Amino acid sequence: MDTLVSMKVFRHVVEAGSFVGAAERMEMSAAMASKHVMHLEQQLGARLLNRTTRRVAPTEAGREYYERLSQVLTELEEAEQAVGAASVVPQGRLRVSSLSAFGLSHVMAAVADYAAQYPQVTVDMTLSDRVVELIDEGFDVAIRASPGGMKSSSLIARQIATAHLVLCASPAYLRRHGTPKSVADLANHNYLQYAGVSALELATGDASPRVRLSGNLIVNHLEAQRVIVLQGAGIAMLGTEVIGDDLAARRLVPLLVDDVPPRELPIHVVYASRRHLSAKVRSFVDFLAGRFANESLWPSLEQIKALAVR
Repeated sequence: MDTLVSMKVFRHVVEAGSFVGAAERMEMSAAMASKHVMHLEQQLGARLLNRTTRRVAPTEAGREYYERLSQVLTELEEAEQAVGAASVVPQGRLRVSSLSAFGLSHVMAAVADYAAQYPQVTVDMTLSDRVVELIDEGFDVAIRASPGGMKSSSLIARQIATAHLVLCASPAYLRRHGTPKSVADLANHNYLQYAGVSALELATGDASPRVRLSGNLIVNHLEAQRVIVLQGAGIAMLGTEVIGDDLAARRLVPLLVDDVPPRELPIHVVYASRRHLSAKVRSFVDFLAGRFANESLWPSLEQIKALAVR
């Protein structure tokens, strides 16, 4: 028999003063209620109730057990109610990891609006370009960008936006060093590399060898890479989720869009499981999807091509 059910039956027997009263509360027969109490007594090796033809009363051991049991069952019921409420009403601490530059430019404004709409949720934001281990590091949600898409079978990924990777440089850099007219010309330019990403190699389109881009600056932060490109230190391959505003304002210009076409960069919100998804996670994912749906966060592919240096 289910010992937890037996405990609940015993509590109701003591409170109602009869097996019939307890049976009504538990929606079972009086005989079954009696069996549950007998099961509990066998488990404990102690008599919990004195039974007479007129009434049922706890023994001394039964009274002590009832007092302790009542407190435990009450706390358990409160915990169940809290968990049940959390699955319906967004509440509690929500730990979110986001791409740093995208987080600063777009996510934080969305988080501020989400927090205003759901005041019972405490959003704990971490901005980083490192791919966090969602479960091991205790994050509920992560916002990631990957040109190859999300491949982990253990995580659920919902695409919320699409950016593009664009080869770009500042007008000041191009004035000093000239504008590359072909992929082969890139060999003579300073390529600003992102740490941990293999050096970029591009086909020239003819029989000559592939061009391996290189330079004297490597950074491990996308916003830092953006800053040094804006400073005119070289050329770089950056996503429009980072440099969209810079392209639109012509602080940066796309290069060789015909030879090096901008590559799609899907942006996903990632979480652990669809089963028993808490209301705070579900509401946050839905909020971001709605926030970025059909919204022009950065120049479109057509606009990028129109902005390119020819």
